[in-house]
Amino acid sequence: MKIQILGSGCPKCQTLERLAREAISEAGINAEIEKITDIDQIMSMGVMMTPALAIDGKVKSVGKILPKEQIIEKIKEEL
Repeated sequence: MKIQILGSGCPKCQTLERLAREAISEAGINAEIEKITDIDQIMSMGVMMTPALAIDGKVKSVGKILPKEQIIEKIKEEL
């Protein structure tokens, strides 16, 4: 499973990445985290607002920082 954090690297993007790492660690989920900072790639995924969270290429959240519990929920939906 690949969890993708889409954003320019701003503080909100960094927070979402940190929370995603904590979420997979706490939930014992085997996943790889990938940061996508290329604007063209972000826009090609249909994202116009960051930070965004995608799981295996499917965008799950746009323009907000999800709490760990919601990140875990989104991941479990894809298992």
